[in-house]
Amino acid sequence: MTRTALLVSHPTRPEALAAAREAEDALVAAGFTVRVADGASQTDLSDVEVAVVLGGDGTILRAAYLTRGTGVPILGVNLGHVGFLAESEREDITAAAERLAARDYEVEERGTLDVTVLHEGTTQHEWALNEVTVERAHPGRMLEVAVEVDGRPLSAFGCDGVVMSTSTGSTAHAFSAGGPVVWPEVDAMLLVPLSAHALFARPLVVGPRSLLAIEILARSSTAGTLSADGARGLELPVGARIEVRRSPVPVRLARLSPAPFTDRLVRKFALPVAGWRGRPQEG
Repeated sequence: MTRTALLVSHPTRPEALAAAREAEDALVAAGFTVRVADGASQTDLSDVEVAVVLGGDGTILRAAYLTRGTGVPILGVNLGHVGFLAESEREDITAAAERLAARDYEVEERGTLDVTVLHEGTTQHEWALNEVTVERAHPGRMLEVAVEVDGRPLSAFGCDGVVMSTSTGSTAHAFSAGGPVVWPEVDAMLLVPLSAHALFARPLVVGPRSLLAIEILARSSTAGTLSADGARGLELPVGARIEVRRSPVPVRLARLSPAPFTDRLVRKFALPVAGWRGRPQEG
């Protein structure tokens, strides 16, 4: 029986191209037929068992788009940066390929967001693993929005934009905007205003069944733009309504070890933990 692995790498970084050759050799030696992802378009992956991704979180997000809805798990191989989504390091590519061949890994499901944009009878759809960001289209002007949670108005204010994220995305754009870090196993959505001119414009954490909505008000001096995971975008005219809810389609990550999320935080942000002595000895 033929076993196929999809290989996804950064298209231009020399170190990623070199690592891709090394990963392809390791996967073939482990018994896989390797298919190299071409461009950013989705193709039939019905024969693919696992996707191996070489790069940082941005490349893993691209792989999540390519494998959307297929059930194919993604193994991220970090190349020089401590990404939150990567599982393995470049020097461990051969061992990782052998673990994949032996099916010696677990699959962790991460929640995603479904996005609906409504305007004058038209409907557009997007989705995101990390976050959906609504921002002003013109940097010199203020975006006026109304925020709604579960069909009820919450507040209206001028701002640079609003970030709505998953727990996975809490360490990305939402974190930079002052939002809380949420552990990945917490099934929640975040709403974080960007430079809001309002008395009440704090980050919010809501449950997985909530509906978040943003409306660009008629008094707004600028239209908006929507970006999904910092890549795919839509224009948002004045009067547009953006609805964000939890998607029933998760992203599946292959995990080789049960490393605590706390350790990932410490590595990513170089947090000062010197002097920690651990749990006191019992006796």
